[in-house]
Amino acid sequence: MADILTAVEQLVQYGVKSGLLHREDIVYARNRLLAALRLTEWKPVEVKDTSFASPSPILETILDWAYEHGLLETNTMTERDIWDAKLMNCLMPRPSEVIREFYAKYNKEPKLATDWFYSLSKASNYIQTARIAKNKHWKVKTAYGELDITINLSKPEKDPKEIAKLKDAPTSSYPQCLLCKENEGYEGTWHHPARSNHRVIPITLLDETWYFQYSPYVYYNEHCIVFHAEHVPMKMERKTFARLLDFIEKFPHYFIGSNADLPIVGGSILAHDHFQGGNYTFAMEKAEIEEYISFSSFPSLTAGIVRWPMSVIRLCGKKEEVLEAADCIYETWRTYSDPSVDIYANSGDVPHNTVTPIARRRGDLFEMDIVLRNNRTSREHPYGIFHPHEELHHIKKENIGLIEVMGLAVLPGRLAGELDALATYLVRNTKKDEWDETLLKHWNWYEQIHAAYPNITEENVSDILQQEVGQRFITVLEHAGVFKRNEKGKQAFRTFLRKVQEKLS
Repeated sequence: MADILTAVEQLVQYGVKSGLLHREDIVYARNRLLAALRLTEWKPVEVKDTSFASPSPILETILDWAYEHGLLETNTMTERDIWDAKLMNCLMPRPSEVIREFYAKYNKEPKLATDWFYSLSKASNYIQTARIAKNKHWKVKTAYGELDITINLSKPEKDPKEIAKLKDAPTSSYPQCLLCKENEGYEGTWHHPARSNHRVIPITLLDETWYFQYSPYVYYNEHCIVFHAEHVPMKMERKTFARLLDFIEKFPHYFIGSNADLPIVGGSILAHDHFQGGNYTFAMEKAEIEEYISFSSFPSLTAGIVRWPMSVIRLCGKKEEVLEAADCIYETWRTYSDPSVDIYANSGDVPHNTVTPIARRRGDLFEMDIVLRNNRTSREHPYGIFHPHEELHHIKKENIGLIEVMGLAVLPGRLAGELDALATYLVRNTKKDEWDETLLKHWNWYEQIHAAYPNITEENVSDILQQEVGQRFITVLEHAGVFKRNEKGKQAFRTFLRKVQEKLS
């Protein structure tokens, strides 16, 4: 009994130290924890270690005890996550308190508000800092700048017990999706992640209610999500650009962008309109304009083609000018076809052209990058013509969404082990018939690496593979670009931009 009471008190003291709890709430929070753990007795205990930077070690101790005493049925990751969030919620302020504190700080300075809310989201273990620390990160210098590479190891695979439970557990339509506001405080099920310790902030964009939150698995600093109050599908339109510009006017220290609204080139959740933003400088933002263009209607607007593997137009100027030009580019592109470079706007009534827009501030000016996208498929490329082709699927098969577009590769967790095995094969010069069959998808890449690096050793193989993954990611982005970076593609890009210039003259 003493051990569990010590752990409970450690969690309470962590709550105070991290700013989740006011001292006036200690007794209340402790009693909520005791009730959750079905404990009816309490006696003061001495807590010698209060140096925890994260609640995870304390929670692990409590959940181990809970399983030993029959409170957890399976002790799987899903069940532990539900209990983890439930226990942390005992320490957390109610949503109304969070909102009041956020706006009290916002009225002084927007950055004070987001700094505080980000710290709260980490302290509450909603942002899974301990798991995120398992991700592999590195940077790669390329012809397009320094790109970010990450292998996502923060979402563990489900074990057989969880898979069995998922099969038998009833499904529910509440909440409708992972982004709906009804997730706030939701306990979670075998089919839906725990959200007891989740808090969201209402914000206004174009006189509409939207909500602001952080991603539980942040891929970069202050990775936030802004989602529509209603469960409405993603839709690219003039109002999309206006909302993005409205957001960066309210939060000038953040960038914000939208995934495209069509399958293949869109994000993973197309059923709920949302944006992603944060406080991070991606390689795309640092990329320079390599060819300037002008619009006679907006002589003070700076515009041009960005030096980037994909097809990107950058606009920088006054808010209203950027909005008008962005809308014109989108409307022109939406119906634009150029058979000479395999671009068709429609197949019958099915649209193919859309954009991925990203907005940020440049001092008093508003800047927007507009990435042209097309989701058409063919017999040769059933996953998408402007999508990583099959020879790159050993590295990246998933959609190229907003984060990848900006220069951060989010690669599947399987790659961590596969790269380790590949490193061993490279050092030992392992013959193909000695390979694990599951790794043969890397064979052609392996041969290319061997040809390019004649002196591979245990000391340099890791650096070589990291560099090669980065170069492979560049090729992924080039495949996703609708106008290729050869002379034919550049000429086709200029032809499209002349169409836009005509409309804005």
